[in-house]
Amino acid sequence: MQLAANGIRIEVEEHGSPAGEPLLLVMGLGMQLLGWHEDLVALLVARGFRVVRFDNRDSGLSERFDRRGVPNLAQVSLRHVLGLRIESPYALVDMAHDALAVLDALGIRSAHVWGASMGGMIAQHMALIAPARVRSLTLMMTSSGARHLPTPSLKVRSALVSRPAANTLDAIVDHHVELHRLIGSPAYPTSPTALRERYARSVRRSYRPAGTARQIVAIAADGDRSPQLGAIRTPTLVVHGGVDALVPVAAARDLQRKIAGARIDVIDGMGHDLPPALWPRFVDGVAAVAGRS
Repeated sequence: MQLAANGIRIEVEEHGSPAGEPLLLVMGLGMQLLGWHEDLVALLVARGFRVVRFDNRDSGLSERFDRRGVPNLAQVSLRHVLGLRIESPYALVDMAHDALAVLDALGIRSAHVWGASMGGMIAQHMALIAPARVRSLTLMMTSSGARHLPTPSLKVRSALVSRPAANTLDAIVDHHVELHRLIGSPAYPTSPTALRERYARSVRRSYRPAGTARQIVAIAADGDRSPQLGAIRTPTLVVHGGVDALVPVAAARDLQRKIAGARIDVIDGMGHDLPPALWPRFVDGVAAVAGRS
């Protein structure tokens, strides 16, 4: 269903009993709510959560921001390296307000929040903007944005901003599968057939490379959240893959140090994805940190 939230249209799905513990799932860069697989959602519902998943602005079926133009990522990258100010079409703070407005539209006063990758950055802002509305935080494969942290290899960075060989379904799926090969979990591989089916479903639903580019700029413009993170008092779990090639694991230990009382779960052999074999472990972690709130 589409909701009016923060002055824009956001695509939202609810799962589970309205009487369950509200859990908002915030997905990462360029990803749709489909990134939270239905079977993973079902595990969360079985643990008593009222699960809300949604498409971030500029992705999936939520409102497009094509009117803000297509950024020059090469120029943005250079400015980021030089530490210069970056102008973004919108900010991660705006996306955090979107997420809070989704809760408003659903009549949810407060919720547990699980953010993955860019979604974890948005979740940090939510806890800073409206601490009373965030019952617990699960920050997965994400970062404080500190400039001293290790960065992905040139190969991974290039793959992230590259384009498919052609504007066809097969070529776009090939592109996503190759990126997954670079950043996915080597110890928990997804079958090639399942991977292609998943990406084909996603592309058929929505394909917005310009939106992904604008989100990349929003991440770069957000900078270092470290000075603010000490203010977070929300029960927090940091989950990270030990071999994450996109957001190296040092980012997780950095977050744990900067958020008071944060617990950490570094998973050997996990990369930058949500492998099905680890879903029970993820759900156990979310339930445990929710129980601390």
